[in-house]
Amino acid sequence: MRLVLFQPDIPQNTGTMMRLGACFGVGLDLIEPCGFVLDDRRLRRAAMDYTESLEFVRHRSWQAFVAARGPGRLVLLTTRARLPYTEFAFRPDDHVLVGRESAGVPEFVADSADSSVIIPLCPPARSLNVALAAAIVLGEALRQTGGLPAPPA
Repeated sequence: MRLVLFQPDIPQNTGTMMRLGACFGVGLDLIEPCGFVLDDRRLRRAAMDYTESLEFVRHRSWQAFVAARGPGRLVLLTTRARLPYTEFAFRPDDHVLVGRESAGVPEFVADSADSSVIIPLCPPARSLNVALAAAIVLGEALRQTGGLPAPPA
């Protein structure tokens, strides 16, 4: 399973999702351009030293990501979906895609997704922080597929 970030805007969120990937043993693909310089101190503060154990791949563009992507479905997390993430049957080789904090993903990216899922929220809430949303969905995906790390002995 992999977490895919499409053109992230906020370094702290990106650092948090890098830390999330490292803690869960999930690879992370980052599709550029980003809305910040990747060596931003705020990114480093959020990611801490966890990135040393993260399988991290930078892609210069959407086209570069598509060309390099391995097997597995692309599952988009979006507020436009109708299917709750808890009703979706995740697979171990899925790529969970989150969009930009400011704009989500463009239509051509959404159209490329094999499936789209939503986190249902109580009205009038519209959306969660992208890093929090990624953690919720990734946790469920790993639970379903048996990919959660074992608890400490």
